[in-house]
Amino acid sequence: MQAESAKPKTKICSESGSMSSHQVGDRMGPRPGGSAEGSKEPDNGKDQSRKDPSRKDNLQDPALKAEYEKMESWLDGHPEFTHAYFARKATRSMIDGWYISRAMSQSSNMPIAESPHSPNSSSGSNTPVRKVSASEFEVHGSGGSLGRMVTQTTDGSPSFLNTKQSITNQGRASPTRSRKTITELKQLDDRQILMELVKDINNDLDLNSLCHKILQNVLILTKADRGSLFLIKGKGTSQCCLIAKLFDVTCESKVEETKKEVRISWGKGIVGYVAETGETVNIANAYEDPRFNNEIDMLTGYKTRSMLSMPIKDLGGDVIGVAQVINKIGCKDRYEAFTDSDEKVFCQYLQFCGIGINNAKIYERATLEIRRNQVLLELAKVLFEEQSTLSSIVRRIMELTISLMRCERCSVLVVDEMSKKNPDENYVPRRKNRRRSGQETNLFSKVFELAYSDLENKTAHNGNSTGCRFPIHIGITGYVATTGETLNIPDSYKDSRFDPQVDMDTGFHTKQMLCMPIKNGTGDIEGVSLLVNKLDGTPFNKNDEDLFEAFSIFCGMGIHNTQMYEQVCRAVAKQRVALETLSYHATAPQEEAMRLKKLPVPSCAELKLDTFAFSEIGMTEDETLTASLRMFLELDLLNKFRINYENMCRWLLSVRKNYRNVTYHNWRHAFTVTQTMFSMLKTGGLAKKLSDLEVMALMVGSLSHDLDHRGTTNNFQVMTESPLAQLYSTSTMEHHHFDQCIMIINSKGNEIFTNLSPEEYSAIIRFLEHAILATDLAIYFKSRGEFFKLVKEGQKEFKDEDQRDLLRGMMMTACDVSAIAKPWEVQKKVAELVMGEFFEQGDLERQTLNREPEDMMNREKHYLLPKMQVGFTDAICLPVYESLVKTEPKLTPLLGMCRDNREHWQELSVVSLQKHEQEVKEKEKKPNEKDIDETEASTSSRGKP
Repeated sequence: MQAESAKPKTKICSESGSMSSHQVGDRMGPRPGGSAEGSKEPDNGKDQSRKDPSRKDNLQDPALKAEYEKMESWLDGHPEFTHAYFARKATRSMIDGWYISRAMSQSSNMPIAESPHSPNSSSGSNTPVRKVSASEFEVHGSGGSLGRMVTQTTDGSPSFLNTKQSITNQGRASPTRSRKTITELKQLDDRQILMELVKDINNDLDLNSLCHKILQNVLILTKADRGSLFLIKGKGTSQCCLIAKLFDVTCESKVEETKKEVRISWGKGIVGYVAETGETVNIANAYEDPRFNNEIDMLTGYKTRSMLSMPIKDLGGDVIGVAQVINKIGCKDRYEAFTDSDEKVFCQYLQFCGIGINNAKIYERATLEIRRNQVLLELAKVLFEEQSTLSSIVRRIMELTISLMRCERCSVLVVDEMSKKNPDENYVPRRKNRRRSGQETNLFSKVFELAYSDLENKTAHNGNSTGCRFPIHIGITGYVATTGETLNIPDSYKDSRFDPQVDMDTGFHTKQMLCMPIKNGTGDIEGVSLLVNKLDGTPFNKNDEDLFEAFSIFCGMGIHNTQMYEQVCRAVAKQRVALETLSYHATAPQEEAMRLKKLPVPSCAELKLDTFAFSEIGMTEDETLTASLRMFLELDLLNKFRINYENMCRWLLSVRKNYRNVTYHNWRHAFTVTQTMFSMLKTGGLAKKLSDLEVMALMVGSLSHDLDHRGTTNNFQVMTESPLAQLYSTSTMEHHHFDQCIMIINSKGNEIFTNLSPEEYSAIIRFLEHAILATDLAIYFKSRGEFFKLVKEGQKEFKDEDQRDLLRGMMMTACDVSAIAKPWEVQKKVAELVMGEFFEQGDLERQTLNREPEDMMNREKHYLLPKMQVGFTDAICLPVYESLVKTEPKLTPLLGMCRDNREHWQELSVVSLQKHEQEVKEKEKKPNEKDIDETEASTSSRGKP
């Protein structure tokens, strides 16, 4: 390897950088057209790049690679020498190779549109592999943008369709150039004509125009009279054929004159033979060749003598079309075949033709895809604007369908919900004149129909199925609705599923049909869309199916969303009715309010409401109500907020009515909490630290904080997956209490906030919500740390809004657990009520959840009640009372009674545990004594004679 690598180095040094012509040609590019002069290696028509020793990617030896890189760098630094050497030494085949490699490198870099149905393409339902950035759509050199996606129509409404400029004109970024005339082209040599062709490929992306220019150049070089170009359509299918893209092109013809509809069957005639085999056919007398089809000559009156036909191949070598030139000029009266030179020129030009067709197809596909996407975006915009009622959106769908698919009629049939449950049982292929069962006729709940002539009629469509040409029991639509298959029927009368009686009844003649299911996002069939008779009389093709499929997806989403919207509207209406009914039954009757209004209200001193040791034990229901009235009157809240006294009475009665008859969290608990709040505000002096709105919110919140309590905890609601837990994920019961509170306040005759300004109402509702949610101990534990920190820092005024929120929250907790700060006899009785309610929940957990409840819910561990009370007091009650006393010393009685009760519970805890241990020992002892008694009895019986 070292000896071989030294040879090129010696040669370069001795010749001062000069190289042989074939080395320069190889450096300029591959040589598919032939070998360079002086090269002994014959040209086999294949890519020689893998045999080219000058290609850097084929160099394995690093030293040799470095030398060639050095040589290339020297040539790049001496462009005058390089150009002069190339002009003197380059051959025609080298230039052709450079042209072709240049064109192929440009075409290979163009993006190829990927089919949406390809395995690698992503769908809307799948997560993309990578995120798409907006910067990916920036266009370099044209302002950085593809242009506005949204334009305005004549009436000013936004639209995704570009109505001002065609998409084809938008896509031509390169400027148009003035092309040489035919006379000027005839004066050029082969190389100059080839250069013109390269320029045409770079500047013209229109398929017809480009192929027309290529054929005209070929006609000039081969001296042919006329030529044609055919492209393959439907390759690989039973309908494969060749369609003339350009027919009878002459040197003087124009593109518009050569666009004729000529179809040739696959394998028929010389053109069909070339397309099928990929071989070149050059014949002097076409009529002597058995493959020649003279039908076209008979139609046009032009006689074909000599013919040269060649396949057009893409970059992969597959035949995509056929080009042919006819009748050598100058041989009018004799038969003379095209020469080998003509074949060679024709072959070289067809390579460019394949590249140009490929580029033009990519461009055409891209422009059509952009246009199609614009149509679908416009469709989506329209559909999501019309989701008010099902009839309005279906009519809009049918209007767009008829306009887009250019058909005579469109029907949309909405599948009945009951039919979708057992679809396989609903469809039965029916025979003519057979009676339909009720099950079949219920397959569709609604049927809509629109004709092309109805587009001018903008009146609302009633959506009735009366007189419909496609009833809900028709076989084709029923088959599609039950199977989910798409049916494209070119002749309806040849399909056994079609019922001709429908046309006989209506007088309409059905020819072609395209029926497709309409599905929602989960794939469930929402309906069926049926198109009938294209306006041009042709059958629905694959393009119609593909576009209609995408169209149906949007329609399915639109119908599904509209149905969901209608269901939501019905649910909201039902909710309003239920709320009105509930409000009527939940609120107290006006007669009771009138009775309470007439009752005398004792004074605060008489009831001892302003004392912390107050107890409601022994009070009647009416006495609790009048005491509640006295607390609001004592705080002057009715005057400050202009509350009607009768409304206040009715609101109090409604609040009491909405407390359930549970063991502890009932009306009397709410009344006790409210009395504690009143004494803290009045006797404790906390009212001076708060605004009137805050005081009102705390009083209303205290009385309403456990509305509709079910006697179970938040955790129980979550474990049983109750509707409340599904509605509220956190603070389940507290959110429900607040909702019940708002419902009562907004009920007729209970509007105690009716005279507040909008600003005051918004503020008091916020305070009220915060107060009720603060009774959740989970929230208490989250916020108390910050409050304790403020107290430790000596904060007593609480002027900041956040600080006042903390203060009000601690006040609600202190009132909610205020039973621990009552006299011992009251505290003991209340504690037994609390534990009784807990034990009831524990029993429910055993029954419904089949689980052992925790100790505080387990009635079998009732002896732990004193111990748990001590723990509850230490963890929750004492910290909150201690912090509040530091804020306001007048609250000291609450802290004192709390500490006294803790001492009582601590003493009871010791006694209770000792008693439990004694009971356990006695239970263990009794079985032993029983065994001893049984043993003695047995012994004595054996001792008897």
